[in-house]
Formats: sequence, structure tokens, C-alpha cells
Amino acid sequence: MTAIKEPMLLRPFGKGYMWGGERLKTEYNIDLQTTPLAESWECSVHPDGLCTVGNGHFAGMTLKDVVEENPGFLGGKNPDFPILIKFIDAASDLSIQVHPDDEYAKRVENSKGKTEFWYVLDATEDAKLIYGFEHPMTPDKIKEAIGEGRLEDVLHYVPVKKGDKFLVTAGTVHAIGEGVLIAEIQESSNLTYRLYDYDRRDRNGQKRELHIEKALDVLNMEAVVSLKQPQRMVRYFYGCAREIICRCRYFEVERVQVTKGFSFSVMDTSFQVLLCIDGEGGVETDETNKPLRFNKGSCVFLPAGMGRCHVIGECSLLKVRC
Repeated sequence: MTAIKEPMLLRPFGKGYMWGGERLKTEYNIDLQTTPLAESWECSVHPDGLCTVGNGHFAGMTLKDVVEENPGFLGGKNPDFPILIKFIDAASDLSIQVHPDDEYAKRVENSKGKTEFWYVLDATEDAKLIYGFEHPMTPDKIKEAIGEGRLEDVLHYVPVKKGDKFLVTAGTVHAIGEGVLIAEIQESSNLTYRLYDYDRRDRNGQKRELHIEKALDVLNMEAVVSLKQPQRMVRYFYGCAREIICRCRYFEVERVQVTKGFSFSVMDTSFQVLLCIDGEGGVETDETNKPLRFNKGSCVFLPAGMGRCHVIGECSLLKVRC
């Protein structure tokens, strides 16, 4: 029996970390009871946060179960589900942290590593990110800075604004600062090693766990040489404008501004995902009777081999493929 291939509107999984806010509910139509809503996992088969399908033949199933029953939906390039897509609302500073690469994560944690890409959806006037070290460091210097409570003094701070883009490779010390709203595309991993968490306590009065020794194992301790926004390469077509904003070994992210319509193909090599970051519209294929409607905050999974797709409406999308 041939599996039914149709666009799937995903229902996210919420994370209520202490640093989160409410903007994903009020501005991005994320209908979750989680409070505060720090992260919404929009496209995930990770066991720490499973998305479900909200429409069509697979309605009510987890995306994990759908692709396990239909491995062809991932495409010939993907033996398993390689990515996780989320929205992040930093109402206060996130912990200073680092993620391991694939080799270390597999050997030590039996997991994938975590390289991630950030697209800044919004930021307050004085918002900043932490990205790397200001000067070359050593394990002893880092331990000393942590012990003396001055780790923040040796980090590299980057002012951010709406539309900024950052590829955060595994091994890079980083943190999202207060007032930043982000769309994140990453490897399908939930491994985080915390170096410092501002001595905050959770609702039970406990400090969150730090992972200093493992962090030191994986940290890139070189200084940040240059961190400039890449030049924009926008291609204009009738009905839309398209721009590749990230391309790495794990995924490609394209920003698409749709004013009338946007056509593209989903080949049998890989699935694709549409994340709506503004506006509203619909996506249809040659096999569907009517468009699947979406709006700001929606995420749509498109199985590999779906063929020609067409987006209508006025909207801004992040289109992801592996």
C-alpha cells in the first residue's frame, strides 16, 4: 500500500524553563498551557519533546511514529530524523553553555551532537548574545574565572537585532540574552553542558546542574576573530523573494518572502519543513484538493517525494531541508 503523502501541520511541544516568557503565545499563536513558555519544539521526533500531526490522514499521531512507519518520508539522504526546529523566547538570560560535537556525543552520551542555527525574530534595543571567548583561554583559566565568579568577563558579547543570523557550531560557548526571540534549527539533540547559570534557583529552591568537566572536554577555547553578518544574496521572482541564510553539513535554511505565490519541489532525497515567522497563507500540491492553511507560528512537514508544492498568501517563511 502506497503511503499517503500530504502536507502535515505540526502541533508543538512546550518547554517551561525558568527564563522563558509569554511572547510565543501572544505573538506567535502557540496554543500551549506551558508557563512560562520558553521554547516551543515545532518539528521534533526527539523523546524529550514529541510533535504531533494536526491534520489529515495522520492526525493525532506523533511525527516520530509517522516517519517510523513511513521511512520513505525522510528521503534517501536521511537514515533517521536529523533535525529539531524550535522557537525560543528569552525573557531573561539563558545559561552560559556549550554543546558537544557528534563524535564526543556518540562516545560519551550515545547521542547526536548539537550544531545549531539562530535566526533572530525580534530583539530589544539593548539585547545581546554571548558567542565565544574574547581572548584565548585554557582549562585552568576557565576554571579560575568560574571559581572567582567572573566567567562573564572573558566572554565575547554581540549586540543583536531582528534579522541577524548565527551558526553556532558544536564546541562554541554561547548564551541567548534577555529580550531575544529566536527561531532555531539544530541537530536532533538535547545535549547541553552548562558552565554558569547566574546562581539561579528553580521553583524548588535548587540550583540547576553544571557540567564543567564535560564542557571543558568539548570547548573551543580560541578567541572569536570576527563575527560579521553575512552579505545578503536575495533572489527576486514573481510573487516571492528568496535568500539562503544558512548552509551547513546538517541542513540548509532559506528565507522566503511570499507576496503572491511561491513554487518549489520536494524531491525524494529529503523531506522539507516550512516555518511561518510572519503573515499567513496555504500550501498545496498537485494531489491535494485544497490548500493547507497556516499562519504566524505554524510549522508544516512535507514528506520526501511530494513533488511540486505551491505556497499562496502573504507570509514570511523559513524553509528547511537536509
